[in-house]
Amino acid sequence: MSTPASAVLPSRPFRDVWLISAGHGLTHWYPATFYVLLPLIGKELGLSYTQIGFLMSMQHIAGALSNLPGGMIVDSIGKKGYLMAASLFWVGFPYALMSLTNSMWMLVICLMLVGIGNNLWHPAAIPTLAHQYPQRKGLVLSFHGMGGNIGEALAPMAAGALLAWFSWREVVVINIVPGLVMATLILVMVGALTTVREGTKKGGDVNAASGGWDARQYLRDLGSLLRNRALMLICVSGGFRTLTQVGLMVFLPVYLAYEQGYSPIAVGVCMTVLQVAGLIAGPIAGHVSDKFGRRHVVLSSMVLTGVTIVGMVFAGQSFMFIVFVALVGFFLYAMRPVMQAWAVENTPKRLAGTGVGLQFTILSIGGSIAPATFGVIADTWGVYTAFYFLAATIVAANLLVVFVPKDGTRTAT
Repeated sequence: MSTPASAVLPSRPFRDVWLISAGHGLTHWYPATFYVLLPLIGKELGLSYTQIGFLMSMQHIAGALSNLPGGMIVDSIGKKGYLMAASLFWVGFPYALMSLTNSMWMLVICLMLVGIGNNLWHPAAIPTLAHQYPQRKGLVLSFHGMGGNIGEALAPMAAGALLAWFSWREVVVINIVPGLVMATLILVMVGALTTVREGTKKGGDVNAASGGWDARQYLRDLGSLLRNRALMLICVSGGFRTLTQVGLMVFLPVYLAYEQGYSPIAVGVCMTVLQVAGLIAGPIAGHVSDKFGRRHVVLSSMVLTGVTIVGMVFAGQSFMFIVFVALVGFFLYAMRPVMQAWAVENTPKRLAGTGVGLQFTILSIGGSIAPATFGVIADTWGVYTAFYFLAATIVAANLLVVFVPKDGTRTAT
């Protein structure tokens, strides 16, 4: 029998939600800036669609290789507040180094460093929120996702405006300013998350480690996660969803700049529209899934995402293109916090960090496939065919959700 929400919710209900969500927004600021800079970098370095795809795939491959170890670190040593702070720093620093690059391979190294550093954030942040607010997982994780959307929405506008006066190398240097905000947030976050909360039982400190494990037991526990049918279907379906999202995030700006002739600031506006729509969708979808179940929200969002991607392609340069971009963002981002909450509910609490690490490993695999595959398809058969490919991937994600066991929504201990 589950514990009543009133017995477990902290005395200041959403302070930690806003704090962690703000940190999450900063982890997304730099990648979102880079997507707007990518068309200019690609032209300066003479990169094809395939090379741009390879560049971004390497970032996600690095993420796929480091996600699960990141989850293991969180579960074994705890210190979630400190690990979130370390992740914030590690995400921002490699982007500053890009101002010095003159080759694709140096960009690859910087992006792989970003992929590694970013993967400490989610195994620390998501279990912290999910287990502090057990009756409102979908809602609080949607606010966490909304923080990421805000970072991704503001960054393209800021980058697009700066590019009207500065080169992309100068913008990368100017973009260090959010890093100063990030450093301040690190100090606040570490201080706020190192005390046992009022009203919690002993061991309620979000920085506490699970303790008492040996390597053999840990491998057995990991094996049990891999055999968890509901969890694995949710994760693989999420991998296809991420494939769709990453393909859009990487190539929609390139498509707008190369094929449609949009200015940098116009590209920034389109990417902001995508994120603002996701910002609105997340809390709505999270709350509805808390009330009526995860499955219905995910299935409907996936179907509508596929339909709107196709509509975006057909809209061309008309005003309806912006409308469809907004709809894609709304439905695509609506399902993200819901799938995260669904996965946490199918993961034992003692393996929360590892479960999130496993989930994001699979998401990173999907993300690593998207750019390279899209690039090859675009160079071979045209960019419009590549967008149809993305619509097909979200259909595949939907089919997997159908097979998730209907009794697979439970919180293990």
